Amino acid sequence: MNQNWHATLIRHLLLLITVCLIGGLISGYYGWSLALGLALYLGWTLKQLLRLHDWLRNHQPDEAPPDGYGLWGEVFDSIYHLQRRDQRVRGRLQAVIDRVQESTAALRDAVIMLDSDGNLEWWNRAAETLLGFKTPQDGGQQVTNLVRHPRFKEYFEAENYLEPLEIPSPINDRMRVQLHITRYGNNEHLMLVRDVTRIHQLEQMRKDFVANVSHELRTPLTVITGYLETLLDNVEDVNPRWSRALQQMSQQGSRMQTLLNDLLLLAKLEATDYPSDNQPVAVDALLNAIKSDAQALSGPRNQRISLEAAPGVHLKGSESELRSAFSNLVFNAVKYTQDEGHIRIRWWADEQGAHLSVQDSGMGIDAKHLPRLTERFYRVDSSRNSNTGGTGLGLAIVKHVLLRHRGRLEISSVLGHGSTFTCHFAPGQLVSNKA
Repeated sequence: MNQNWHATLIRHLLLLITVCLIGGLISGYYGWSLALGLALYLGWTLKQLLRLHDWLRNHQPDEAPPDGYGLWGEVFDSIYHLQRRDQRVRGRLQAVIDRVQESTAALRDAVIMLDSDGNLEWWNRAAETLLGFKTPQDGGQQVTNLVRHPRFKEYFEAENYLEPLEIPSPINDRMRVQLHITRYGNNEHLMLVRDVTRIHQLEQMRKDFVANVSHELRTPLTVITGYLETLLDNVEDVNPRWSRALQQMSQQGSRMQTLLNDLLLLAKLEATDYPSDNQPVAVDALLNAIKSDAQALSGPRNQRISLEAAPGVHLKGSESELRSAFSNLVFNAVKYTQDEGHIRIRWWADEQGAHLSVQDSGMGIDAKHLPRLTERFYRVDSSRNSNTGGTGLGLAIVKHVLLRHRGRLEISSVLGHGSTFTCHFAPGQLVSNKA
């Protein structure tokens, strides 16, 4: 291409010089003839340049450049070839985009593209069915203006999308949808929404079954344990061979009552998203009371239990639920820490919110168990924890209490070197103490 340009330029110069020499030979004015030739060539060049400028400014998409000859003809031809190549590339890209849009339009799950500010850029047909988006009037709208559930607003603004969010559909309260947001590109958002109504109904059936069975078992279990206590109070009147059996039955009856109470508490926690008694809780005083109970539970084991609680850092929520969650963590530390071990309780606040950590010097937990610790009845050991008297529901209760108080649980542990359970609460859950 460069050689063609050079050859064309040389031909033009030779032609111009030849014409100027002939004109000078005829007129006898070689200088004026050369000046006139250069002026005419410059004028022609400016004219072609203006034609190119007008075409660049006014041309319609895919409109061919103007015709030309000589050097400018090659310029226009080069632009035309670039234009055709660009059209082919755009055609291939458009075909890919069309296929992607066709495939996503066929999905039963909603796919929504948001810009970095959360404004709608594109969505498929399922988004209209699940979320009620309208085409094209909702384009450019803020997604939190269309999905107005308060939990979604908190979820989107918190920018912590590791876990999906489940909420009722904006167009039908009886439909449950699960939203999962992923960031991509220049801090843009890709939101996937699926209908989980059937799964939610099955989960609700399971919860109702567990709650109803637990409630119905309380009465016969109370009767049985009551008679067992009566027999144990009069054990001297009972055949000595039955004494050990009665004691074991009474122990297991008490354990079953604890299990039923935990199941009923879990059912209550799962019934609503927010605690009913949402009041400022003096966490430092609450932890002092829990520490005293932990000392009593530890008894003669000589465990060192220390507490560092920042005064005046109050938490908005239910005191009874927070007591249940915090005491579960502290009592677990007592149960799983060896004699003369150390348990450290800390409560503090910073710019990220409020935090409670319970650190022990116990046996620790293998890393493979950590992701499942908050599951119901999940056990690290195979002994079903009969020695410690636990129900396997403690950490599940902690998880649900934290969810209701907009918190999360972080667990770190090294086998043989103890564990640390940390509760993190968002700044919005803090209450300033002006007393």
